[in-house]
Amino acid sequence: MLDDLRTIVELETHSYDKPMLDKGLDALRAWVFERLGTPGVDARHTDPVRGDVLELTYPGTTPGTVLLLSHYDTVWPTGTLAGWPYTAEDGRITGPGAFDMKLGLVQSVWALRGLRELGLPHPTVKFLFNGDEEIGSPFSRPHIEAASEGALATLVFEASLDGKLKTARKGVGLFDVAVTGVEAHAGLDPYAGASAIHALAEIVGRLAVAGSREHGTTVNVGTISGGTGRNVTAGHATCGVDVRVAEPSEMDRIDTVFAELAASDPRVTVSVDGEWNRPPMTPNDPSRELFAKARTVAAGHGWELGETAVGGASDGNFVSALGRPVLDGLGAVGGGAHARDEHVLVAHIPERTSLTIGLIAALG
Repeated sequence: MLDDLRTIVELETHSYDKPMLDKGLDALRAWVFERLGTPGVDARHTDPVRGDVLELTYPGTTPGTVLLLSHYDTVWPTGTLAGWPYTAEDGRITGPGAFDMKLGLVQSVWALRGLRELGLPHPTVKFLFNGDEEIGSPFSRPHIEAASEGALATLVFEASLDGKLKTARKGVGLFDVAVTGVEAHAGLDPYAGASAIHALAEIVGRLAVAGSREHGTTVNVGTISGGTGRNVTAGHATCGVDVRVAEPSEMDRIDTVFAELAASDPRVTVSVDGEWNRPPMTPNDPSRELFAKARTVAAGHGWELGETAVGGASDGNFVSALGRPVLDGLGAVGGGAHARDEHVLVAHIPERTSLTIGLIAALG
């Protein structure tokens, strides 16, 4: 498994590098075939710009299908590997994408191999490998939703949080606010203009207090730009906003906040562009039952399996929003997602893989 992890990490697959994504998926497909044989269904959904989606289905021995969901794209630009190679030392492995989430992908494939090696009855297993998760899954979303329809469970191999499964995630909204004012010379004609930057400062203040700790909603203005010079009344300014919500009802409230944004100077206009990238993943009854099964499997192995809610989103959000059973965080134990200290802990790989083996067998 560690050899396979090295192979997959050394496939550089940055979300915005289409040629490398294609090359990486070709190699990934060949590797799965080598480990598991030829699938009953081999479907590749192609996109001219984003990473393709690969669906591989292996027939089971009991009724039903389990969807194993992983992404092969990473946030790391092509060339990162040259300065940060795959390194295994003192039970810790580092490398771009090792934690988020290439180890999880490896564990999912070896889980099916384990089921076969152990001769355990199991449902049909469908793998879906997504190449645009790190940029919001704009191409893969409909394929994920279609693949999860009717599944006994969708298991997402994003990394765990200290070994805990992720049973709740926040929804994400990405918005851009654009403000248009009236340019003028700041010294010669200071009252002729209407500053877009000054107006944006008012708006940022309103957005800053739009969050709600009580409801788990955060609003972060992460970027600001505008103006052409310090002696010019700014004619244009923009800001980029990240919104996270734990409750679906908060999406409507935040939509209203954006719709009502306006400047105190009537000469200034405000426009908002953007969308809700992912709905919140809130525990539904089928998902609670699925976690209970996973906890029973873990107890049979002698450890207590925990659950947690996190602020980040994943493809599991899409499945949960449809009321379908989903468990997230079945991947690596480690830390440092999207950071140079990204790493996985080798000691946990057998237990995480055996958890998946036991859960799929239990679903059968």
